[in-house]
Amino acid sequence: MSAAETITLGCRLNFAESEALRARAPSNMVIVNSCAVTAEAVRQTRQAIRRARRDRPEARIVVTGCAAELDPEGFAAMTEVDLVLGNGAKGFSSPGPDPRFDFSIADEVQQASGPGVHRAPIVRPALGRVPQVPAGFRQRVRSFVAVQTGCDHRCTFCTIWTARGPSVTLPYPAVREAVASEIGTGAAEIVLTGVDITAVEGGLGRLCARLLGDLPQLKRLRLSSLDSVEIDDELLSLIGGEPRLMPHFHLSLQAGDDLILKRMKRRHSRRQAVELVERIKAVRPDATIGADLIAGFPTETDEAAWNTLALLEDCDVVAAHIFPFSPRPGTPAARMPQVDRQAVKERAARLRSAAAERRLAWLERQVGTTQPVLIENGEKGHSDGFAPIAVAGSLRGQTGLASITGRTADHLIGTFVS
Repeated sequence: MSAAETITLGCRLNFAESEALRARAPSNMVIVNSCAVTAEAVRQTRQAIRRARRDRPEARIVVTGCAAELDPEGFAAMTEVDLVLGNGAKGFSSPGPDPRFDFSIADEVQQASGPGVHRAPIVRPALGRVPQVPAGFRQRVRSFVAVQTGCDHRCTFCTIWTARGPSVTLPYPAVREAVASEIGTGAAEIVLTGVDITAVEGGLGRLCARLLGDLPQLKRLRLSSLDSVEIDDELLSLIGGEPRLMPHFHLSLQAGDDLILKRMKRRHSRRQAVELVERIKAVRPDATIGADLIAGFPTETDEAAWNTLALLEDCDVVAAHIFPFSPRPGTPAARMPQVDRQAVKERAARLRSAAAERRLAWLERQVGTTQPVLIENGEKGHSDGFAPIAVAGSLRGQTGLASITGRTADHLIGTFVS
């Protein structure tokens, strides 16, 4: 059975899941793995579905993911869609006695679709099923491996905890085997991902230490988005003493104003965010910081917006993901007094502009230095600190030290010296 086509929106966990789904579904299928983090993400999901139908009129289009989980009837009503599956359908068949693993999207599609059936019913998989570890990425240079799914927190702006269910830590032996398998098939770097990876049982630091200890062939380990309040001492110790752990840390900060953080129901204060970055840089001076930030959260005043803007410098953020606030149906934040949409757009634009200036200055400071590089696609890759780099004459999967000779507006230019 040849692989299906997947169209993935949203987080790195979705990408890991999509790659596993792609290999397990028939080739006449297009799987759209949707995102619901913002209204724009939902709009892009619908747009991707329509485009897929135009491009593959003969294919069965299956929609899964968070947007499908939250609004299955809405997606089933689209004429382009053949089948809607909730996130529970992303479980994968696995040998062994554990009934939680006896499930796969291919099986579910087969059961839901018979001869001549075009529009199959919405499938609601049973709750509580734990998926086999999703892992992979088509390029086989950087592979995403899921270690956790779901979330136990209730941020007032978020629906993902509803779409993904409670936090579940995937079994360590399965994670270890998935990492080893990805390395064995050519992955040069592993990225641990999930909805809330700092919530893994036993602590993320312990998980990373076990993987690095058990798998000496794991040369580059990177972490996806981190909840700053859950970063434990063991992880900080590893950051300071393990060169195989890549020194770029993307923090889910969301705001830089204490009152807004409370109204978001975040569990950290502004001071705690700044102090965490200081602790990271104290043990790993070359560490770089990324952050998610929301502009225009309900009740946000001009002063609160400026506090968030100042957080870019106070946390030395060089890779910011800026989101204009998007009220999600049914969330507490959607019922709060909303900021004028024009003001939201202006604050988001101001944050993006400041973030872009900081990023450009960061790239400029690296000109004349030597940076470790992994080439991922064509002649482009990233440094350990996740600066994008183009190295002429390089090969996909190549690693080494590059002399940084210049920059463009969005990436560094280098030549390999070793």
